[in-house]
Amino acid sequence: MTRDLPHAQPADWWRIRPVGDGVTHIDEPHIVEFYRCNVWHVRGRDRDMLVDSGMGVVSLRASVPLVTERPLEAVASHTHFDHIGCHHEFACRSCHAAEAHLMRAPTPANTLSDKYVTDEIFTTLPPAPYSSAHYAVPAAPATRILWDGDMIDLGDRRFEVIHTPGHSPGGIALWEAATGILFSGDIVYDGELIEGTTAQEDRQYIASMERLLRLPVRIVHGGHFPSYSGDRHKQIITDWLKGKDR
Repeated sequence: MTRDLPHAQPADWWRIRPVGDGVTHIDEPHIVEFYRCNVWHVRGRDRDMLVDSGMGVVSLRASVPLVTERPLEAVASHTHFDHIGCHHEFACRSCHAAEAHLMRAPTPANTLSDKYVTDEIFTTLPPAPYSSAHYAVPAAPATRILWDGDMIDLGDRRFEVIHTPGHSPGGIALWEAATGILFSGDIVYDGELIEGTTAQEDRQYIASMERLLRLPVRIVHGGHFPSYSGDRHKQIITDWLKGKDR
């Protein structure tokens, strides 16, 4: 059943909040929390990094000046619709090799928008003339292919790419060893996790979680829900692993 929701104004779509360590949290507050992607802007000495870019229903570049001030690499933690909707707006775009073909040719099926995008995921609809029935992720071919162990160098900050399959084939986390900051994407966050459906994906998810558990994390900025401490990180993964029949 279609809900009779009002449409938001473009100026009200994005929300911005500094969280310390040169990191700014950007999100879309009119999306129900479970579906609301966290977008992370990281300030470096020579260039900036953007981790994910939301649904793409309102321009990020036109609405959030922070992302246009300096050279910036837009990194996709993975290629589901809620994470790459505005990647086409940036000249420097990167993702893991396993999902580069999805950035190049997104479809409702391979971005999962056909499964999740309805009016029900909003508390207020995107600005008119938005229609959930016609929503689509624009193509944004990667200009840089990432592999496990690669570094994203911002001049004074270096983030290691950690391949974390399980939620999606090319999922990645970004680890700054110098500060203990982990951008975890959707492999782990403090909320209901979306796991794969095959035995292979289950094995991959377990291996990814075990790998992230070994990191000396100080703070985690996930793909959804609020950030959390290193102690909470250990608890989430330990409890999750205990629930697996290995």
